[in-house]
Amino acid sequence: MQTETDAFGTWMLLQTGAPGALGDLVAAAAKDRAFPRNGTAEDVRRYLSKNMAPGEMIDAVDDAEADWRNLQ
Repeated sequence: MQTETDAFGTWMLLQTGAPGALGDLVAAAAKDRAFPRNGTAEDVRRYLSKNMAPGEMIDAVDDAEADWRNLQ
């Protein structure tokens, strides 16, 4: 069970095999040493925006955040 202190970035990286843009994002993030693993969803969005990620990746973070919050 997730707790409020569990980092969104860490949880997101555990979503290996997710379909669509989230799966693509997780695969890329797992290889990216600068990805905010201990960050919030907003940290992840900021990082993606700074690195000019496509809009569907930001949308995937939004959807993943909703799923993550439902587990809290």
